[in-house]
Amino acid sequence: MKSEQQTRIELIDELLAQSGWNVKDQTQVIEEFNILTTRSKALAESRTTYQGHQFSDYVLLGKDGKPLAVVEAKKSSKDAAIGREQAKQYCYNIQQQQGGELPFCFYTNGHDIYFWDLEHYPPRKVVGFPTRDDLERFQYIRRNKKPLTQEQINTDIAGRDYQIRAIRAVLEGIDQQQRNFLLVMATGTGKTRTCIALVDTLMRAGHAEKVLFLVDRIALREQALAAFKEHLPHEPRWPKVGEKLIAKDRRIYVSTYPTMLNIIRDGVQPLSPHFFDFIVVDESHRSIYNTYQEVLNYFKTITLGLTATPTDIIDHNTFQLFHCEDGLPTFAYTFEEAVNNLPPYLCNFQVMKIQTKFQMEGISKRTISLEDQKKLLLEGQEVEEINFEGSQLEKQVINKGTNTLIVKEFMEECIKDPNGVLPGKTIFFCSSKAHARRMEEIFDELYPQYKGELAKVLVSEDPRVYGKGGLLDQFTNNDMPRVAISVDMLDTGIDVREIVNLVFAKPVYSYTKFWQMIGRGTRLLEARKPKPWCLAKEVFLILDCWDNFEYFKLQPQGKELQPQLPLPVQLVGLRLDKIEAANDRGQGAIAEQEVAKLRRQIAALPPNSVIIKEAAAALARLDDENFWVTLDHPKLEFLRTAIKPLFRTVSEVDFKAMRFERDLVAYGLARLQDDPAKAENLRESIVQRIGELPLSVNFVKAEEDLIRAAQTNRYWAEGDLTELETELDELNTRLGPLMKFRESSTSAGPVYLNLVDELHRKERVEFGPQHESVSISRYREMVEAVIAELTASNPVLMKLKNGEEIAPEEADALATLLHAEHPHITEDLLRQVYQNRKARFIQFIRHILGLETLQSFPESVSEAFDQFIRQHSRLSSRQLEFLNLLKTFIIERERVEKKDLISAPFTVIHPQGIRGVFSPAEITEILQLTERLAA
Repeated sequence: MKSEQQTRIELIDELLAQSGWNVKDQTQVIEEFNILTTRSKALAESRTTYQGHQFSDYVLLGKDGKPLAVVEAKKSSKDAAIGREQAKQYCYNIQQQQGGELPFCFYTNGHDIYFWDLEHYPPRKVVGFPTRDDLERFQYIRRNKKPLTQEQINTDIAGRDYQIRAIRAVLEGIDQQQRNFLLVMATGTGKTRTCIALVDTLMRAGHAEKVLFLVDRIALREQALAAFKEHLPHEPRWPKVGEKLIAKDRRIYVSTYPTMLNIIRDGVQPLSPHFFDFIVVDESHRSIYNTYQEVLNYFKTITLGLTATPTDIIDHNTFQLFHCEDGLPTFAYTFEEAVNNLPPYLCNFQVMKIQTKFQMEGISKRTISLEDQKKLLLEGQEVEEINFEGSQLEKQVINKGTNTLIVKEFMEECIKDPNGVLPGKTIFFCSSKAHARRMEEIFDELYPQYKGELAKVLVSEDPRVYGKGGLLDQFTNNDMPRVAISVDMLDTGIDVREIVNLVFAKPVYSYTKFWQMIGRGTRLLEARKPKPWCLAKEVFLILDCWDNFEYFKLQPQGKELQPQLPLPVQLVGLRLDKIEAANDRGQGAIAEQEVAKLRRQIAALPPNSVIIKEAAAALARLDDENFWVTLDHPKLEFLRTAIKPLFRTVSEVDFKAMRFERDLVAYGLARLQDDPAKAENLRESIVQRIGELPLSVNFVKAEEDLIRAAQTNRYWAEGDLTELETELDELNTRLGPLMKFRESSTSAGPVYLNLVDELHRKERVEFGPQHESVSISRYREMVEAVIAELTASNPVLMKLKNGEEIAPEEADALATLLHAEHPHITEDLLRQVYQNRKARFIQFIRHILGLETLQSFPESVSEAFDQFIRQHSRLSSRQLEFLNLLKTFIIERERVEKKDLISAPFTVIHPQGIRGVFSPAEITEILQLTERLAA
């Protein structure tokens, strides 16, 4: 058990050194810092009467020689929190003694470190000390930051009302000392732009100097870097093209989770855990807290999660990760809200369900055509042996004819470019890379005239996908390819606004992923130069070839995949069970052997992992040899609860060898527990894998005698358990490393067929928030078709088309003509359909001819409110919520009276309605706005 002095020398001094502090250099660190205390206000408030000399264990100094931080040390066997109040008193006393700024507060027992930014945040556990640069940055931010509630938002970056509300909700939370936030915003509603505008505000207000934006794929990293470059061009970014090592002089860092995890762990480029002031976690989902939460545990700073997953589907752990109540994110904006907004912010979709005969009825003699049966017989195949369920397609059986039919149906039904020949931009979602390649071959075979350019496979491991001129860049910016065939890579985050078709050529079981995939098509074409292959986009088409919509209608939550225990954790768990079983049965020698192996595994845990660093106190117990003398049940339980979970950090190992070792340990445990049935099943599996080792490989050939012996019954005959352990050790040592050469004979691979499939069912599915809009759109199409037909012959329409003025009587004559031929064409109906109650008949005609742009009433209202919000960018989140409700109210009822603003629904926001939310001057401005809209 270490004394406090030993703890300081062996642990705390080393931790400080890792962050660049030399405790022997008194220009950096002063140990036993002398504090002369007097009765101060701070001491009075803390109810202590102590006066006289105090000695702080460490004081960390800035470059100017003034105290930056106090570190209070306790011995490793004590709870670090014992030093909490003591460290706080030292900070206030130093400030009183020396004047100047309040030092930052730390207390530690060498294993756990707590950081307390007094008067700003409660204490929080951290994994290391800040560097001197970190502390001076913290001090500068604390001294210069401005209140965020009054900071203007750059509406040129994110100017939509809901984006401003989202930003304001986070800014207000930061001002209230919150540190974790979650924004739920439908794909295509501008999560990245919202985040960039938020970062811009934080930087201008002096709250953040260094920001980290985390994504889960390289393609999304490039997309985010381009977005930051576009909107914050003067802020230096990392990485630049070709940069491998992390630079420490940038302001904005965009990284994938694996890259940042490697930077944290490898120790080659030490990065302080206090390096970032703000972290954005893009596409926050299960993988974060399963695999990459270590990154967030390392950089414990203000953190914002972004996700498009609908609120009612978000996993409990995601809410927990960002300290939100289940179902209550910081801010949410749904797909339905975006589609129903007037004008809409997102594009709605139509669904066509396509099912083939083989998908529905399977592939067997009953469903294969006679012609194909004859072909199979000529090829020497037994038709009776072919018997597959439809669900086995692309798994146990590959049928080219089914994929060919899907491609043909897609080419027939898809939304096409303006020429009506080629499909518009499309993503094909395939089940595997092999499936994607097969689809690519079918496109090339069916449409050779496009010379292999029509459809291309985009997968993440292909280096030709990335960068300027890469396949993703070609798909986004060039005429060809029109079809991107994807396996996971394009499921989330990719922003190609011209996508008008999505093809689900695979079943999807995750509701979250399903909606992320749909989100690839929801973006509208914004007002910018249109690309020739997509001049307009009012709706996009989903071809569902695997009944995914029906599946999620029946199972809205999708299929819950059981979390799989990592293999290293499984192995350690079995080893602990085996130690316990051996002890209970008096097999001390076996227990001793397994304990030695367990200790070697513990010693090999990655030392730079945050998870391992945070478990330093638990691991320190294992350094005492007395711990291992007798592993009783309480100690084994400690190992199971505190140590076994740490093995999820193990990644740099031969997993095939480890899987073999796991089964050997499990077999030995089954024999110890006298479970012959389980032992026999495990033995058969082990023998089968040994038999699959290829003797043609020299390394394997060298162990031929053992391989052949291990496949005999005599080798596994019942005998002494100690002798068995020797045999199992030999198998593990000699054959485990060879498992990477194993050739599995059990998975012979799928059956490949090329049978003609036929369409079983093709139907449009009603799906989306605006079924009622179909009749309106048809009416508009009818009116526009009539106008187009008459333009070539009607003199009034010809004059309008040529830009000539027409007399009122000519306009009346045209209206009479149109109404006589088509009684449904009236000014009143046109006002309803085009949602403009002020325009006259001739204005609608000019609008249809493309000579004039008429705004609908909802568009006028939305634009007026957006402009009002941009002009008042300091509005609070509650004020923004009130304005959003008022906008909806006016669009629905077309006018609002003063008395309405102090009644429901406005009293939901404040009991006094508008009076409880806005000042009198602001209310006057809002009333002027509503009067202009009603005029």
